[in-house]
Amino acid sequence: MNVNLERPRLVSVVNSSLALGFLQGQLQYFQDKGFDVTVLCPQRRIGEWEVPRPAGVPIMEVPMERPIAPLRDLVSLWRLWRIMRALRPTFTNVGTPKAGLLGGFAAWLNRVPCRFYTLHGLRFETSKGLKRRLLTFAERLACRFAHRVICVSQSVRENAIASGITSREQALVFGSGSCNGVEASRFAATPDTRKRASELRRRFGIPAHAPVVAFVGRLTGDKGVPELVDAYLQLSDQFQDLRLLLVGSFEDEDPLPIKTRRCLETHSRVVFAGPVPDTAAYYAVADVVVLPSHREGLPTVILEAQASGKPVVGAAATGIVDVVADGETGLLFPVGDVPALTEALARLITDKPLATKLGLAGQESVKEKFRPERVWEALYRECLGQLQINAPHVFLTPYTGKGGRFVVRSSE
Repeated sequence: MNVNLERPRLVSVVNSSLALGFLQGQLQYFQDKGFDVTVLCPQRRIGEWEVPRPAGVPIMEVPMERPIAPLRDLVSLWRLWRIMRALRPTFTNVGTPKAGLLGGFAAWLNRVPCRFYTLHGLRFETSKGLKRRLLTFAERLACRFAHRVICVSQSVRENAIASGITSREQALVFGSGSCNGVEASRFAATPDTRKRASELRRRFGIPAHAPVVAFVGRLTGDKGVPELVDAYLQLSDQFQDLRLLLVGSFEDEDPLPIKTRRCLETHSRVVFAGPVPDTAAYYAVADVVVLPSHREGLPTVILEAQASGKPVVGAAATGIVDVVADGETGLLFPVGDVPALTEALARLITDKPLATKLGLAGQESVKEKFRPERVWEALYRECLGQLQINAPHVFLTPYTGKGGRFVVRSSE
């Protein structure tokens, strides 16, 4: 069995540079525990959201297509296999659909002792026909290649089990969910954040008194953007100064209807900020943050909005229901229901005491349940447990260094 006898090596594989945001802090945590850590992912695509790269962590670029592309997928698989063969990881953690399949297969071929698949969501939920069957089959394979499937929320876990892509014994959720938690202090209201929010209002021509509904994420159909635009057009008649603030970018893979996109690009009170490296000040601009998505894993956007103390409105979709308790930490509406979405937004715009109450409750929930360290520690413990199960001839000798690190030794 390929095991590094000097230090345990962790290889993380994702299929976009955007997904590096899911690993912030986590990789450095494992380095402090004595692990050699390497990330495999494609280079940043033009127009893709830019996220900070984890400092001090080697990143090897491996091209991977998001859609199904058999020939190029085979090339990506070959490259992943060769890299893993050279690195000889003790642990692999693959995430996002294409990386889950190709990275998981490469790890299985190399007989990596401990293989994890982080299931960020169920992409097939919003697909139909042959595409849905192919996506379901691909997810089932990705789960088969892994020893453990880490689901980012309880609703993802239950739906994955019900769909037959994994088993109750294989799938687990760390704590309250999330792939990496949220550093709440980063989004807290501070004098600097409020100052930057005021500057953004001036830059975008938003009056100080004008209410703002904010959306942060990919501007696609499965994020519910068409419904959001329809709801906003109704609300704009009722609230003359209302602004819709969009932080994100369009995607060719799931394009918006022409009518919807034209409205976003031409409406005088729709503010298009594009993808930004730091969203904290943009949440501070908002009065309400909305996520009308048709499917999620566990939405970091909502956790960030709640950490900033903002009330949220979300569709009652997979993943969202795990972080929004209707009437307690936000408001939920049926997926795709424009009248219900419109009513929920209007309610929070007009009922300031309710908006404040929901915002504060959401903030406390994030601080209590979604600390990043909880996820990192749970993954670390799972790594140690799986090593004992899958490589019983290998044991961990305590290393008296920073963070209580360990070194892998072999009993052979």
